[in-house]
Amino acid sequence: MSKNSQPSSVAGVALTRRSFVGASLTGAAALALTACSGDGGSAPAPSGDAGTTSAATSIDTAAFASLLDAGTVADASAVEASAWAKAVKDRGRLLVGGVETSTLFSQLDDTDGKLYGFDAGLAQLLARYVLGDQAKFELTKVTSDTRESVLQNNQVDCVLATYSITDDRKKVISFAGPYYNSRQGILVAKDNADINGIEDLAGKNVAVQSGSTGPDIMTQTCPDAKQQLFKTSAEAQEALIQGRVDAYVVDRTMQESTVAKQPDDFKLVGEPFGPNDSYGIGLPLDSDGVAFVNAFLQDVEDNGSWEKLWKICIGNRTGQATAPQPPAIA
Repeated sequence: MSKNSQPSSVAGVALTRRSFVGASLTGAAALALTACSGDGGSAPAPSGDAGTTSAATSIDTAAFASLLDAGTVADASAVEASAWAKAVKDRGRLLVGGVETSTLFSQLDDTDGKLYGFDAGLAQLLARYVLGDQAKFELTKVTSDTRESVLQNNQVDCVLATYSITDDRKKVISFAGPYYNSRQGILVAKDNADINGIEDLAGKNVAVQSGSTGPDIMTQTCPDAKQQLFKTSAEAQEALIQGRVDAYVVDRTMQESTVAKQPDDFKLVGEPFGPNDSYGIGLPLDSDGVAFVNAFLQDVEDNGSWEKLWKICIGNRTGQATAPQPPAIA
């Protein structure tokens, strides 16, 4: 634990709060809290150079920092009109629930101690929007089991952690957004030339993760595929490397993370498919911060920051040239 970290507890679960106040932020990035799909684990890298992240997949830290520096600062009147925003302003820092191990969305860079990724960028842009300084935030590490409790116990102002919006969760917390949509993706070996989309999976051995949405979606969209269930993403990826399966289908954000970490082994093919899994920013139940944060998200989308952030954190690192359409904010 760094000297800036201090332990706290939520429902008996140890958490860590890392203060970034007074520091500029930039970084590296995988997916730890995939909201409805698998575990996000990675296959062990094969021998040799395969499995290492190439320079082409490293995040452009200068572009990331520049984007944050150009972020919008809310009018003082807008901050004063929101009890949620005013509380953040009066405290002088934004308390964020998130992660440090999500390759594309929120990863701590051990070389500079800074946080990078799509969720991390939005958190810092939100800190700038409220406080005029993207560095004035503190991160409390959360898991899928503690995201609601840190909001209910007022330990954080918001949670940004690839957090799926569901009806059950909306009974105990509120969501701003959505700010990101994910669907199912197809991962194949880098040298695979036979599979280019969902239609090519018929008759193929396809890895899916038990407990995820993948098996049901595959049954509906490609019933002729030969599904093989794996308990973890790492096991499915290992089977793909070894040629025991032809493809692996799971949440696309997980697949993008895998490609960023192991670009010499894997690639994404075809278009995303299946129902949308919408990510939102968690807020305390019935907080007036929902309207304030939605206004922030709308500004990020309208001024082009959303697309730029996606390209820096995801697109440029996974070989995707065209940014997806941002979701309509509820």
